Amino acid sequence: MKSDDDSFEGEPTGEVPVVSATDSRVTVTGAEVAAEVADDAPFIDEATLLPHWTDAPTGQVPIVVAREAAQSDDPWAAIPAPAWREGEADWVAHEDQFDASFLASENREQDLRPWEFTLSDDTVVVDEVAIEETPRPEPVRAARTRRTATHNPLAGRAVRQSAPRNVTMATFTGVLLAAVVGAIFLAGTLPVAVLVLVALGWGAAEAFAAFRMVGAHPATVLGIVAVLTLGVATYNKGQAALGAVTVLTVIFGFLWYLSAEKKIDVLDGIGATFFVYVWIGVLGSYGLLMISPRSFVDNHGLAYLFGAVLLTVANDSGALFVGRSLGRRPLNTALSPNKTVGGTIGGTVITLLVGFIVLPLVSPWTRTAGLEAAVALSIVVPLGDLFESMVKRTLGIKDLGRLLPGHGGLLDRMDGLLFALPTMFYLTHVLKLG
Repeated sequence: MKSDDDSFEGEPTGEVPVVSATDSRVTVTGAEVAAEVADDAPFIDEATLLPHWTDAPTGQVPIVVAREAAQSDDPWAAIPAPAWREGEADWVAHEDQFDASFLASENREQDLRPWEFTLSDDTVVVDEVAIEETPRPEPVRAARTRRTATHNPLAGRAVRQSAPRNVTMATFTGVLLAAVVGAIFLAGTLPVAVLVLVALGWGAAEAFAAFRMVGAHPATVLGIVAVLTLGVATYNKGQAALGAVTVLTVIFGFLWYLSAEKKIDVLDGIGATFFVYVWIGVLGSYGLLMISPRSFVDNHGLAYLFGAVLLTVANDSGALFVGRSLGRRPLNTALSPNKTVGGTIGGTVITLLVGFIVLPLVSPWTRTAGLEAAVALSIVVPLGDLFESMVKRTLGIKDLGRLLPGHGGLLDRMDGLLFALPTMFYLTHVLKLG
């Protein structure tokens, strides 16, 4: 800053210049350049410039930006300016400047509780479990051969189709089989024992084949050997052999599956093996137990076994023929739709007649004992038929074999007899027939 009378040339004199209020004035160096730049700027509005500092005050507060002039060019002009709100009237006057409705949502309940929400069907839920950076290898599990448990364990199982029953063929096969069995009974105790062992071994083989058909892994060889061993042991040693052979079967069954492949379901295998062993081996061994020399004197056991076979055949035959003629109402649709109430009643009547008329012709049977045995077997033989039907329906097969034309497998003819044998054995002791 300098005056008009001063000069920057020459040495300083050290004197203070006197500035006259009328003749001299103060200027700012560079002000002329700034004024020229301001004059050249086309975007500066004269109305927005501050008044000169020497001008008298006007009492007005200047604004930085002329909003009215810049609204057409400034994109921020639509934003309302800050407003000072002190009283209630200020809020009422400016409430149209802010619309809070955009913060609302259609789901009012969800706005009030933001922590509650509903997952969509496509949302994948991940458990809040700490995941290791290096996951541990999963242990190799054996392939499950057991069918998945559902509300209906029989759902989705295809029953093996077979030809319709030929009654003529079934009758012919039955008569021929009855003649062969009758001749063996006339031959004596030892041939009957061999017949029972062959029937039990063949029936066990049919049952094991059915379990393998659905994917189970029973110890077939061990099971058949156990069934035959139990039959021979009970014939020679009596009832004491039941517990001993069963314990050995359990031990050897565990040893059998110690070397099983990993893909085998051990529980299914052991379960199927012991199931067949108990169903055919234990129940069937009572037939050999009855003809054992240790059970009854004077070969009466052979007559009691013949009575069990005769009453079982009478019940099955009566149920077949009467059921086809008069049977209308199924006995149990879920297990065996072919068995009817009429057939069951017919089988019971035929069994009672055979027990009261035919069976007393064989010594030492009497009419009273024959009738009592007929009543008991007319109850347990249909239960044995239903039990085998339940097993076959669960496995999804029609017949357990095809050995006997018109009947299916040998086990299909032995199902009721397996329940009749222990019943007859204990009935003879209760009635004191021995």
